[in-house]
Amino acid sequence: MLFYLLDWLDQAYDIPGFGVFQYITFRAILSIVFSLIISILIGKGIIGLLRKNLIGEVVRSNDMGPDHASKAGTPTMGGLIILAAVIIPTLLWGDLRNGYVWLILLGTTWMGIIGFVDDYIKVFKKDKAGLKGKFKLVGQIGLGLIVGITMLFHPDFKGSRSHLTQLNIVRTSPLLTQAGFQSGDELLLVDGVEFKEVPDGKTYDDIGLYRVNRLGEDGKKTEEAILVSGDMRGRVASELFGPRNESFVYTTDFPFFKEYVFDYSKVPLLSNWVENGLLGKIVYLLVVIFIVTAVSNGVNLTDGIDGLAAGTTAIVAAGLGVFAYVSGNYVFSSYLNISYIPLSSELLIYATALVGACLGFLWYNAFPAQVFMGDTGSLALGGAVGIMALMVKKELLLPIFCGIFLAETLSVMLQVSYFKYTKKKYGEGRRIFKMAPLHHHYEKSGIHEAKIVARFLIVGILLMLVSFATLKLR
Repeated sequence: MLFYLLDWLDQAYDIPGFGVFQYITFRAILSIVFSLIISILIGKGIIGLLRKNLIGEVVRSNDMGPDHASKAGTPTMGGLIILAAVIIPTLLWGDLRNGYVWLILLGTTWMGIIGFVDDYIKVFKKDKAGLKGKFKLVGQIGLGLIVGITMLFHPDFKGSRSHLTQLNIVRTSPLLTQAGFQSGDELLLVDGVEFKEVPDGKTYDDIGLYRVNRLGEDGKKTEEAILVSGDMRGRVASELFGPRNESFVYTTDFPFFKEYVFDYSKVPLLSNWVENGLLGKIVYLLVVIFIVTAVSNGVNLTDGIDGLAAGTTAIVAAGLGVFAYVSGNYVFSSYLNISYIPLSSELLIYATALVGACLGFLWYNAFPAQVFMGDTGSLALGGAVGIMALMVKKELLLPIFCGIFLAETLSVMLQVSYFKYTKKKYGEGRRIFKMAPLHHHYEKSGIHEAKIVARFLIVGILLMLVSFATLKLR
């Protein structure tokens, strides 16, 4: 919102220096600064409100020992701080014409509400189990369907705008120059209709007239008409808006292999029985549902000791912000040989807000914690990470840069499975770890939780660096 106000002031009054707000990197800096300030400023008030209403954590002291017993009564539902510190800066500095921005905000809010209901039942209804698993799962699957269907059918996610920026500014190529376009032209009309969304690829051959705003030598903008001859129309439209590739959404970057893109419609066996387009959509929807559910639950399991979930998510969010920026930049994506995803660079604003929110939350959540995020925060963070990974086509890298979340989840799965197996075979359940999730195993081994968090964060940074390395190890 501030982005639009400052842009209007710049256009209306030509205020020196205001043009800097058009740059995504500058707005990303403002986003993280605002997020940090918001989380720190409102954090104290929210913690006080939670204490006043006796919204405290219930700790199983018998399981965790005296250190955790001292945490009983610590305010929970602190995820409200994170939600405010993420949503407000994104709305202020993000381009709200961008479908990526609205979808990631929807996902964050949706999972935050599910987590809030879970926390509410635990705290106010005195039910330690919280929201029943089946209802939580329905919410996660519902979000996965909404995200998947939106990305499959909304024009912002169809790989369009090959030579057109998100502000509708033309980047020329030899073909576009031949057709009469110039670098910096602002596209206004397509065949007499105001340009608001990318035309259907089926109509490319029929698009013959464009109208652009062109900056003249005198510094003033004038409208120019560009008439494209019949034999060039399809090629020019493809150059501007992107190839007629309906499968763009359900293809993704494959790590370590150069010039190999994984296509969900090419699943072995099934591809012989189901039409490619339909198969791609079905498989992609299942993948989206799985990732949203798995990552949100992974962060939820990681949220067990002071500062661990917030610190780890800050690292992952920073990495995803880098992926979003380079994927949305035609030059960087071409150099790195990854998918060019127009409009995705605007996710950098959200990613920096998420980093700032997590760091601001750590102001109060670092050991010894003054507040816990609860499921309100952990489910929202997990949902955001999963959705962002899908948007920038890095979901196949999730096991690497979300390795901490994966290890925590696997430790629980292995512990439960082995306990059930040994109970059935030997009559008594046995354990692989002293306690699951994994961070509790190290706690039971006598390592202080502050040291566990520090070491997990170091591992998280290393895993993110390995993820960055895959961009060149192809």
